[in-house]
Amino acid sequence: MGRLSRISGRAARVPSVQPIYTHGHHEAVLRSHRTRTAVNSAAYLLPQLGSGMSLLDVGCGPGTITADLAELVAPGLVTAVEPVAEALVVAESVVAERQLTNVRLAIADVHTLEYADDTFDVVHAHQVLQHVHDPVRALREMRRVSRGVVAARDADYTAMTWFPRVPALDEWLSLYHRTSRRNGGEPDAGRRLLSWAREAGFIDIVSTASVWCYATPAEREWWSEMWADRILSSAIADQAVDYGFATREDLARISAAWREWGAAPDGWFAVLHGEILCRG
Repeated sequence: MGRLSRISGRAARVPSVQPIYTHGHHEAVLRSHRTRTAVNSAAYLLPQLGSGMSLLDVGCGPGTITADLAELVAPGLVTAVEPVAEALVVAESVVAERQLTNVRLAIADVHTLEYADDTFDVVHAHQVLQHVHDPVRALREMRRVSRGVVAARDADYTAMTWFPRVPALDEWLSLYHRTSRRNGGEPDAGRRLLSWAREAGFIDIVSTASVWCYATPAEREWWSEMWADRILSSAIADQAVDYGFATREDLARISAAWREWGAAPDGWFAVLHGEILCRG
């Protein structure tokens, strides 16, 4: 278990539209994603889980949430998928480090999942639907392969708020929106999850919200330094420049603004997330 495999013993079908992942897999991105746990990123789902359940984790990223979920449903099998093998490298190491025997890693496209109907008790996606080209189609596929609950949580970038105001951070937010939408994503996915779930045909939907909040000195330093690095060196930096949305000088100014915010003794930053638990 944990070894990268192909779905149903064959390669996953190539999606009709190849997605462009806005964040990429730079160290600064993984630094953020590795801090995600079932408690801080999937608390709304935890009461639905039980021993022996089968679970599909769509867009598992570095696998830290996946590993937590696997421990909660053991001995049930967790299948964790990403669209490209590169994205599963860190997850594979996390699974091995935690000595989990009930996790299977696979390559899959959420728009065309090669699993039979009603395969999984739970289908979960964290920060995934904001990046796909057709979130409604993705939710329909997640619904098709689920015989129980479909859970999704996504950030809402417009709803992010912070203090003190640093003008270049407003530029960062605008730049993120432009770049994400140029890549075919929807950065304000959180507020749309309920609507997308209804369009996907779900009947029983519980819609909630929760936040990440960074307000202590250590949290401010971590969050600001992470974004100061990301806006200079990760995929979004290259994309923003390639698309003509920003220059390297613009990105350096935004990076400095992140450090300015992080140094503020009264700095506060909140990230709002929409959540859905769907059945039927």
